[in-house]
Amino acid sequence: MVLVVVFGVALLVAVLLSGLAARSVLSTSLLFLLGGAIVSDGFLGLIHITPDSPIVRVTADLALFAVLFTDGMHVSFPSLRRAWRNPARALGVGMPLAFLGVTVLTHFLVGLDWTTSMLIGAVLAPTDPVFASAIVSRREVPARLRQLLNIESGVNDGLALPFVLVLIAAAAPAGHAEDADLTSIGLELVLGVAFGVALPWLVHRLVRFRLLGAEPRLQPLLPLAVGIILYAACHLTHANPYLAAFCAGATIAALAPQARENFDALGSALAELAKFAALLVFGALLTPQLFGDLSIGGYAVAVLSILLIRPASLLLSLMGTDFDRKEKLTAAWFGPKGFASVVYGLLVLQAGIPQGNEAFTLIAVTIAFSIVAHSSTDVPIARIFDVEELIGLPADGEGPRRRQQGSRAREDEGESGSKGAGRPD
Repeated sequence: MVLVVVFGVALLVAVLLSGLAARSVLSTSLLFLLGGAIVSDGFLGLIHITPDSPIVRVTADLALFAVLFTDGMHVSFPSLRRAWRNPARALGVGMPLAFLGVTVLTHFLVGLDWTTSMLIGAVLAPTDPVFASAIVSRREVPARLRQLLNIESGVNDGLALPFVLVLIAAAAPAGHAEDADLTSIGLELVLGVAFGVALPWLVHRLVRFRLLGAEPRLQPLLPLAVGIILYAACHLTHANPYLAAFCAGATIAALAPQARENFDALGSALAELAKFAALLVFGALLTPQLFGDLSIGGYAVAVLSILLIRPASLLLSLMGTDFDRKEKLTAAWFGPKGFASVVYGLLVLQAGIPQGNEAFTLIAVTIAFSIVAHSSTDVPIARIFDVEELIGLPADGEGPRRRQQGSRAREDEGESGSKGAGRPD
């Protein structure tokens, strides 16, 4: 019950400060992260949470599923068909380069074996939709840039999972790893996509029956029911819940745009609550002992993976595209690590691999650094795109009209592209 009280107080403070956070470097995400750390065993000792506590896995899993589900609803297939090349570059070139960069740094700076180093690279390569949403929701940012970050962060978790499972199987001693052969991994991914498409399609067909249909006040609950059933079905059948969540959201958006609009406010609020709860729990893991267990080489990997590996890998992947310099630098910087890496890091810890504790410590510290760095820079970065031109100012009387036209143009551009998760920190 202490955890509930702490969450309620943190939520109240976050709501009261949310207006200030939307205009400054203050981040509500950091409030929950710091709140969890303060009440944990490392400081006040009010709550006792360890990496193997079930609540850690459940909250991170739910937060990731909820955000991917709502993010999928903001995917515009017509827009994606017109501009699929840039997300494909980020996923097909940028992500493998990030994987290789983290692997090499981990092996030489931390001294872990190649298999464990590759495992850490696979866990930290994907960006997280929970914190990417902080910038893709802002209309100041160009639509094509928001679309790139939204699609990349929504899809790369599912792409990284097979490599994480295979590398866990390769690193774990006999009898300690779960079955992770290529057939079972492929089946898991295929089932996730199949469930994510089939369940919303079936519900959409049911709604079209003449005797069925939801009254207006209950219509927002229809996608919620789909999400709940999908989450349970995936865990019962070992289907990939993250691919299923993203595919289900995208399917609902394509088949039933009105249902997406009805669910938007409720879905955003629920995803935000799940995110805050997971941040509070994850913050409780960030004890002084955890940070003290990481070597100097580990700190170097954590910092360089954020400041060097991600920016360099994405800048290389975007060479030759029509993004301008400002857009490329923004996309390169904003590659946050989050709950997908938490979930995968917990899989590493629970697999019983020889260097599992060292791997999880490095993963957790990197995620903490990333949350601090990225959630406190989204507002300043977004404002870069909303600076009025100082050269060629319009004549008196034309400024307000042109600014109004520019605002309308940005709104139209946002509607045609991906809207993101709609939740500024």
